[in-house]
Amino acid sequence: MRKLTYYVGATVDGFIADPDGGYDFFPGLDAMMEFLIADWPETIPTAFRAQVGLENVANKRFDTVLMGRGTYQPALDAGIVSPYAHLRQYVVSRTIPEIADPGVELVSGDPTELVRRLKREDGLGIWLCGGGTLAGALFPEIDELVIKCYPVVIGSGIPLFAMKSEPNLFDLVDTRTFGNGAVVLTYTRK
Repeated sequence: MRKLTYYVGATVDGFIADPDGGYDFFPGLDAMMEFLIADWPETIPTAFRAQVGLENVANKRFDTVLMGRGTYQPALDAGIVSPYAHLRQYVVSRTIPEIADPGVELVSGDPTELVRRLKREDGLGIWLCGGGTLAGALFPEIDELVIKCYPVVIGSGIPLFAMKSEPNLFDLVDTRTFGNGAVVLTYTRK
């Protein structure tokens, strides 16, 4: 069965974006970017793949991406309707009336049923790209957390998970540290 991985950047204090959805406070970290390009190539948006030498690189971990509206909106604002054309793309939103690209499927219903269906299909993993509201709604279906923790504190913003929950335990299965204080933490559900 395929697994759902929440692969996301976060601040030390647990935010994936500022209160307005911005993320330009995340520092550019060259060593970390080299690692991400090598190990997580499909997470690089299609528009930038050629610039980093990924135009003909096969997907390693994922063939499907899920995004909430807040995660998808910056691409739309930049005139990009299909930000991950090298992946099967789903946008979960009750407020977007339609998407102009047939390569991006709009999901206005229950994202949990979508994920359960996708998990039963053959293929690579499913990447939950964001955001915090969608991650909260899909929390019971998340099999793996990969958190790119950046050495920055912003005090408020969009949390990793927008939900109320009982404590849930995960096992730390991998840690990758970088000289500038950034860390990539990988957890699996207990």
